[in-house]
Amino acid sequence: MKKAIPCGIVAAITFSAPAWAEVPHVATDIAPVHSLVAQVMGELGEPDLILPPGVSPHGYSLRPSQARALARADMVFWVGPELTPWLSGTLDTLAGDAELVELLEAPDTRALPFRESAVFEVEMPGDEHDDHDAHADHDDHADHDDHAENEDHDDHAGHSHDGIDPHAWLDPGNAAAWLTMIANTLSGKDPENAVAYAANARGALDELSALEVEISTRLEPLHGVRYVVFHDAYQYFETAFDLPAMGAISLGDATDPGAGRIAELRSMVQEAGVTCLAAEPQFDPAMVDTLASGGDMATTVLDPLGTEFAPGAGFYAEMLSGLADSFLECR
Repeated sequence: MKKAIPCGIVAAITFSAPAWAEVPHVATDIAPVHSLVAQVMGELGEPDLILPPGVSPHGYSLRPSQARALARADMVFWVGPELTPWLSGTLDTLAGDAELVELLEAPDTRALPFRESAVFEVEMPGDEHDDHDAHADHDDHADHDDHAENEDHDDHAGHSHDGIDPHAWLDPGNAAAWLTMIANTLSGKDPENAVAYAANARGALDELSALEVEISTRLEPLHGVRYVVFHDAYQYFETAFDLPAMGAISLGDATDPGAGRIAELRSMVQEAGVTCLAAEPQFDPAMVDTLASGGDMATTVLDPLGTEFAPGAGFYAEMLSGLADSFLECR
């Protein structure tokens, strides 16, 4: 069920590479990536975090201090333009001389398709394949016109879906693949510290593997729970821990839903026996309250960016554990 932890982290770089007088300046996009890089760098250095906690990565205006961090960076680790399309041009302008590392392109990364449907095709215990047959083709994006009645496509014009759901850090298997790539890339840039990067990454991988087992065990009682999320950001967590959502109010790029999408969800919530609705701290919970009105169901708050936790090496584990805690409120 779990994705295997990748191996093959370099212990040393033997090819010819320029020696650095100091550890490279490193910048990262979001706090989960910052945490993974901080674990690999250890005591050698502290990466800069470009997007502060509590802001949506789908749209943001850089502050001068963050622009300066990019301008001095030798390397930038970021999820990729699928998550922050606005950042691409900024990186070209401010960090044109830096090595840019798109983590969604890392070897062994599991990439899942961007979902545009409001209701997901999910087989739950006791389902008889009747209520949701009308949604059977929603995950096939070959013909987006099929969703015209339920999606207001003008609401998210200009966003880059590119076919990939960018919230890949919520799969611990992907975090493991990224730790490996981060260690290898830092070692290539800074071979004098390659042994330290490799050792730090091995320790981080061991801790991540134990965390994944722990969370999987804790979430076993939730298998089969019927829930709807506000923002379609949890597909990777759902897949890693076998907790499929029934639907999402907002698309994965956090654009506002149209009236047709809300109506479709309201109907599904009533017919499918949804028992839990999940809001997010970054967004207005009014639409979640609207779906929950008139029904006896639990509510929780899910945070894919771990807003309540301080950035740093320990952030990733706290964020993932905190997300599991929030899911458990759906019991």
